[in-house]
Amino acid sequence: MSDVVLYSKDYCPFCQRAKALLDKKGVTYTEYDIGLQPELRDEMIKRANGGYTVPQIFIGDQHIGGCDDMMALEARGELNALLNV
Repeated sequence: MSDVVLYSKDYCPFCQRAKALLDKKGVTYTEYDIGLQPELRDEMIKRANGGYTVPQIFIGDQHIGGCDDMMALEARGELNALLNV
């Protein structure tokens, strides 16, 4: 299974939706809440090539984007291959 990192904020409905999909697939992930750890915001933006909204999702070394991007991968049947599930 690939390493998954998710930058989020607690009150973000898109973050909740992304986490729900990962949970449904049984994927473990590392979550960084930039609301609780604002010092990680700059790191997130740099890793996401300027992406500043949450969630920002990474699978392995690949930046996936946000919730809609991950849902699009799922709809096209490409997410499981990236996750190695």
